[in-house]
Amino acid sequence: MKQLFDTLSFETSKRTTRSYSTSFSLGIRFLHKDLHKPIYNIYGFVRFADEIVDTFHEHDKETLLAEFKDDTYKAIERGISMNPILHAFQETVNKYKIPLELIETFLRSMEMDLDKSKYNQDSYEEYILGSAEVVGLMCLKIFVEGDEKEYQRLKPSAMKLGSAFQKINFLRDLQADYKELGRTYFPGVDLENFNEVVKKEIEKDIEIDFAAGYEGIKQLPKKARFGTYMAYIYYYKLFKKIKDTPPHVILNQRVRIADNRKYRLFVSSYVKHSLNLV
Repeated sequence: MKQLFDTLSFETSKRTTRSYSTSFSLGIRFLHKDLHKPIYNIYGFVRFADEIVDTFHEHDKETLLAEFKDDTYKAIERGISMNPILHAFQETVNKYKIPLELIETFLRSMEMDLDKSKYNQDSYEEYILGSAEVVGLMCLKIFVEGDEKEYQRLKPSAMKLGSAFQKINFLRDLQADYKELGRTYFPGVDLENFNEVVKKEIEKDIEIDFAAGYEGIKQLPKKARFGTYMAYIYYYKLFKKIKDTPPHVILNQRVRIADNRKYRLFVSSYVKHSLNLV
């Protein structure tokens, strides 16, 4: 029965999400149940593409990514794939009419990770657009459930929120990106001389994106608002921890929030929300 394969494919995306990201998984749980499946399906796709360029160093990553890209478009066109992650993703793409240009822009950013180690301002903005902003737009397509007018209205703030999240990821993963993968995303920044002045400039830029993103969250449909707010709260707490962490520490270890603190954070935020305190 095809229904069994459909279910298996979705469960693969769901398990992928929960295996790779406890924070994102918790955020999804606070979305309306109707939104769980398509958002898991998007994350599974994004995670697999990212895994190719970040992890499979002993393999031909360029060929793997090219094949993954080709298989993605075939899955969308045919409405089926024997790769469970791609089968689940195509179902979401076709159901919610996610534009192919968003997918192409995302995959282009993954291709950039194959051969780029340093970014100027233009390539930095291009990378953030593809790796984060369009992913936010894919999610927004699901959140508005076909309302194109709402999609266009909320599009700028969704992109800003995705941008803020990605820039925080860059700061959090500075040690791994620079010392393990040889990447420097922030344009014009010499990480051999990474200091408090440079760090504060980056943080100021993130705060602007965060503010614009939050305004959009408040206007999201009810089904999506609280779950997205939970993701915002998590990243805001992570950002505050990064701001309190000296530059030399960020360069030598990954800043993170322990899982038990994540759970307490989500629970306390849920209580405040239920009592209309936020």
